[in-house]
Amino acid sequence: MIAWSDADLAIRDAVRDWIDKEIRPHLDQLETGELPPYDIIRKLFADFGIGVMAAEGLAKVLASERRKAEGGERSEGEKDTDGFDGAGSMGAILISELAGVSLGTVASFGVSLGLGASTIMSKGTLAQKERWLPKIVTAEHIAAWAITEPDSGSDAFGGMKTTVRRDGDGYVLKGQKTFITNGPDADVIVVYAKLDEGDGTPIRDRKVLTFVLEKGDEGLVQGKAFKKMGMMSSPTGELFFDDVRLGPDRLLGETEERSGDGRESARDSFVAERVGVAVLSLGIINECHRLCVAYAKQRELWGRPIADLQLVQLKLAKMEVARINVQNMVFSSLEHAQQGKKPSLAEASAMKWYSSEAATEVAMEAVQLFGGNGYMQEYRVEQLARDAKSLMIYAGSNEIQITHVAKGLLQG
Repeated sequence: MIAWSDADLAIRDAVRDWIDKEIRPHLDQLETGELPPYDIIRKLFADFGIGVMAAEGLAKVLASERRKAEGGERSEGEKDTDGFDGAGSMGAILISELAGVSLGTVASFGVSLGLGASTIMSKGTLAQKERWLPKIVTAEHIAAWAITEPDSGSDAFGGMKTTVRRDGDGYVLKGQKTFITNGPDADVIVVYAKLDEGDGTPIRDRKVLTFVLEKGDEGLVQGKAFKKMGMMSSPTGELFFDDVRLGPDRLLGETEERSGDGRESARDSFVAERVGVAVLSLGIINECHRLCVAYAKQRELWGRPIADLQLVQLKLAKMEVARINVQNMVFSSLEHAQQGKKPSLAEASAMKWYSSEAATEVAMEAVQLFGGNGYMQEYRVEQLARDAKSLMIYAGSNEIQITHVAKGLLQG
C-alpha cells in the first residue's frame, strides 16, 4: 500500500465533516473533562454503522464457534480467529482523523475495543464472549484494561503486586491499579493479577491470571478521573480491589489450564497498542501540518506572509518529512495486516518510539510557529502538543521501547 484509495479519501472527508459537526463544538467541554466522551462515541458508532458492523461480525464469529463446539461443520469461508478482523484503512483513517482533534476520545473507545474486547475474544470461553462482547463492540458498554500499578508501569509483570488467591472453587482479588483508561466509568474491566498459591514463590515469579470484573462488584472501587496534562477527554483513574470475590466464570478461560499465563495475551495487546500509536501520531501530525500551513500563509510580519521566511519554511518542510515517514509506517502495517502478518514486539516498539517522538516534535514546532498565539487554547496547537507528549509515555515509555528494539536486534 503506497497511498490512500479514492474510497479511503471519501471516508476521510465524511469523517472530517462529522468531526466538524459533532466534536469541535464540544472540544472545550471534552478537553476539561466536563463532558465524558461516551455519548459521542456511541453517536459515532451509530452514524457510521460501526456498531451494526461490529455486532454482525461478532455474531458470525460466535455462531461459528458454537457450531464447532457442538461438533458441527463450518460454513464455507469460515476460519479460526483470536480477535476481531481489523477495519483496515477505514479504521486507520477514522482513528487518525479523530486523534488530530480529540485524542482522548479515540483512546477511550480504542482501549475498550482494542484491549478490553480483544482480550476477552482471544482468551475467553464461548459463554464469556457471549456474555460480555455484544454490548462492548456496540459501545453500549465500555471496557477497561487494567495492568498498570503504582509500582509497576514499564515493569508491568515483575512489579505487579495485585494478587488473587483461590477460595473454594472461586478466587479473592486484592490490590490496586492506576492510570487506567475508562477506569472511572467502565462497565467491564479486564484485570491482570498474580496468583498467590501460598507456597512462598516470590511475587515476581508467580503466574499471572486474567479476570473480568463488572461495575458494582462488591469490593471494587472505581476512583474519580485524574486531572492530566493532556487527553482530558479520556477519563483515567485508579481501581481498588478490596477482597473482591470472583467465581470461576470470571476467570478468562474459566479454568487455569485453559487460561494459561496472562503475560502472553498482554504481550499481544502491547503489540497492537504500539502499532496503534503510529496511527494516532499520524493524526496529530496531519492536524498540526494543516494548521501550520494555513497559519503561515495568513500571518504577516514586515508586510509579508511568514510563509516567505526560510526558517518557517524549514519547520514546515520538517513536518512534511515526519508526515511522510509516519504515514509510510502506517501503510506498511496495513499492508502486512492484509497479508495476515503481525509485527514482532521489537517492530511495534520501533513504530511507537519513532512516531510518538515525531508527533511531539511536530506539535512543539507548531506551537513555536504560531508564536504567542500557539500558547493560547484558542488556536488548538497547544492541545496537540500536550496530547502528542502523552504518546511518548502511553503504551509503554519510549525508553522501554528502545530496549525492545535493541533486544530484537541482538537476539536475531
